Amino acid sequence: MNKRTIKAINGRECKLTDGLFLEKERCNREYLTELTDAGLLQNYYQEAGLAQNFGAKAMAHHGWEDPSCQLRGHFLGHFLSACAMREWAEGDAELKAKADTIVHELARCQKENGGQWAASIPEKYFTWIARGKQVWAPHYTVHKTFMGLADLYRLTGNREALEVADRFADWFVAYTDGRTREELDDILDFETGGMLEVWADLLEATGSDKYRTLIERYYRGRLFDPLLKGVDVLTNMHANTTIPEVLGCARVYEVTGDEKYRDIALAYWKLAVTQRGAFATGGQTLGEIWTPPHSMGARLGDRNQEHCTVYNMMRLADFVFRQTGDKACLDYIERNLYNGIFAQGHYRGGHLEGENAPGEGLITYYLPLRAGARKNWASKFDDFFCCHGTLVQANAVHNRYLWYAEGDRLYTGVYADSDAKFTVNGREITVEERRDPLSGSIQAAGDAASSQALSDDTRRYLHHPDRRVMMFTIRTEQPEEFSLCLRVPDWARGDAYALVIDKDGNEVPMKTDRRDFFEIRRTWKDGDQVRLFIPLAVYTIPLEGVEQTVAFAYGPCVLAALSSEERALRVCGVTSPRELLTHDNEREWGSWNDVFRTLYQERGMRFVPLFRIGYERYQVYFPLIIEQKRDGIRLL
Repeated sequence: MNKRTIKAINGRECKLTDGLFLEKERCNREYLTELTDAGLLQNYYQEAGLAQNFGAKAMAHHGWEDPSCQLRGHFLGHFLSACAMREWAEGDAELKAKADTIVHELARCQKENGGQWAASIPEKYFTWIARGKQVWAPHYTVHKTFMGLADLYRLTGNREALEVADRFADWFVAYTDGRTREELDDILDFETGGMLEVWADLLEATGSDKYRTLIERYYRGRLFDPLLKGVDVLTNMHANTTIPEVLGCARVYEVTGDEKYRDIALAYWKLAVTQRGAFATGGQTLGEIWTPPHSMGARLGDRNQEHCTVYNMMRLADFVFRQTGDKACLDYIERNLYNGIFAQGHYRGGHLEGENAPGEGLITYYLPLRAGARKNWASKFDDFFCCHGTLVQANAVHNRYLWYAEGDRLYTGVYADSDAKFTVNGREITVEERRDPLSGSIQAAGDAASSQALSDDTRRYLHHPDRRVMMFTIRTEQPEEFSLCLRVPDWARGDAYALVIDKDGNEVPMKTDRRDFFEIRRTWKDGDQVRLFIPLAVYTIPLEGVEQTVAFAYGPCVLAALSSEERALRVCGVTSPRELLTHDNEREWGSWNDVFRTLYQERGMRFVPLFRIGYERYQVYFPLIIEQKRDGIRLL
């Protein structure tokens, strides 16, 4: 395989301006600031004997953070990682100060524990798994602490975080010393989470050979070796125990260059995605278990698509794209972003059916796909299951998958309003990306609520436009030649085309028959623009494993019908099931609504994007009743 040198453009090189994405970030940041230092540290203080509780004091955090849970303390690492991302991308001094204070307290706990141990659980949990005694995933728990510390150093330069992590790692060197390969393998069969990833992070940070030793000792051959041979090691197995391990392999490759680890990650992607298929949402699993290949129809329930698997598989897709340039990885990220991360976290909105219900939701562990199901939103302080952690990481910053660069080629990822900085021949270029709402105005029929200036778009688009238009403006101090590679998404319902408009207003139409990237190479001048036109229409996605059952989608968004029971759709008078839906309430004020209703049914239904569903019961997949006339007999 040819090596690629694709680099993600993120951090402060990419300024996000998209309203939906920024709203998710805002809600996430508000949650981060609500969490107190004392609550986050409660189990670390207990373990270090700094805050002994004899039952007289109520704990601030409950659920998996309660002292009775064997995973207690896992959330803090996610919190630190999210704070680090905010500082890295936005210069968030308040959250960085909060994270730095917590690291200082972790150093105090570490000192009280004897100078190495810095976890929220006792060391004896690791003694137990070494002799085969059941305990709930101690590596998973301590990995989160390591992850938060490593991210704070890597993204913000917090030296104390690195020092705490480095001393903590010495305990694991001693823990694994003298053990045979079989003994180590037995230990690794208890969920190890992302330990490989943090060893790679710390190797990069310190250069210490002890991390090469730990990487070798944490190589899980019982999983990785069969993967390299093409063996299906996933079907009916727990998903999010292995995804972080493979992300660790990806990180080891990035740090060491050992191609075996890259091959493991690519083999996992092939087995988990390419050869397995997914739900219409892009996600997988029922009850946290991988489905058999292309058998999603047998796995519709209340516990589909664990949020953690969505977040971690998006991270893997990002790695695979940077290694291969496969556009399908970006389609995967976009679909999971809208129908997973946005659909399962930080819900804000009015109740779509007009009933009394809360106007917000924090996180739903699973995304039910059974007809008539409802999302189960968790509380802020009383649950703290694993997806609380990936929630705050996934929504910390949303500029991570928008832009990529390879040499003098700039690639679009997920389409969202943003400004990307890109270096060509040592000179900085900025590309401004904006979505054209095609509505004439943001507020009403004119350009502003007060002046009401006229706009051609109010006459050009009488009804909901059948296209999505993205606008790109080049900012450069002097002319520069490079390629702008615009992703042709899998949801395009026809041939995308582009219009290049130079600074003098001259227009150059461009078309492509490529289904991956629309590449425009030219010598760009300051003020040059590109308008990308992507055809839009409702389309269907078959449910693999069940005949004549489909989901509906519009753009990257799966549509859900407001329904408390399973409903079938009668296909009559149309040439395709997608014609059963039409725009409904298509415009309010200055915005087009992506809301639909059914046609030709005895009882109608309303369809909305799945990420807009809050507390309503809904249905995603629909059995189709196909009607045909043959010799005067109607066949159902």
